[in-house]
Amino acid sequence: MTVQVIFVAPAMGAELREARFGDDGPPDEAGLAAARAAAGSLPAVPRGFASPSNRCRLTAGALGVTAEPDGALADLDVGGWRGRRLDELAATEPAEVAAWLADPTVAPHGGESVEALCARVGGWLAAVAGQQQGRVLAVAEPAVVRAAVVHALDLPAAAFWRLDVRPLSVTELSGRSGRWNLRCGAELTHP
Repeated sequence: MTVQVIFVAPAMGAELREARFGDDGPPDEAGLAAARAAAGSLPAVPRGFASPSNRCRLTAGALGVTAEPDGALADLDVGGWRGRRLDELAATEPAEVAAWLADPTVAPHGGESVEALCARVGGWLAAVAGQQQGRVLAVAEPAVVRAAVVHALDLPAAAFWRLDVRPLSVTELSGRSGRWNLRCGAELTHP
C-alpha cells in the first residue's frame, strides 16, 4: 500500500517570527490571508491531520482543509523553555542551548529530545502508511516536518537542525513498507 503524506507548515505568526518556543500563538492576519489565497493549490485528500496547536488548526481552516488534531504531530516539547525566545535562552543558558543544538539525545529544558521527537513522528508515519492509501495531508509544526524528513530518509538525528521549513511550504513523502521518498518543499501559491 503506497501513501503520500503532504506536510504543510503553518502560516507565519509572531511566535515563528520571534523564534519563540511553543507559545501556541496564532498565525498573524497576513499569514492567514496567504493561506486563504493558497487554498486551491492543494490536491484533494480523503483525510487531513493537524498538529494540535492553534497555528496549525487555524492554518488548516484558512486552507479549507478539514484536519483532525493528532497529538503525535505535536510540536517538540521544550519543557521549561516554553514561551521563551532562542536569543534570550542563548544569553541566559548558553551551555544548555549549545548542548541541545549539538546533541539530539539531550533535553536540558526538561522536555523532549530531538531524537525522541523523530521517533514519535516516525511512529506516526508508520501508522499512517499501515492504515492509509493514497494522499493524506498534515498541517504540522516545522519541527514535526523536519523530524518526518529525518526519519523517512533515515538521516542521523543531528541533521534535524540543518533542515529549514518555511511557513506555508509543502513537503511530500511517499512510501510503503518502511521505504520513503522525499519531494522537496515548495511554497504554496495562489492557483
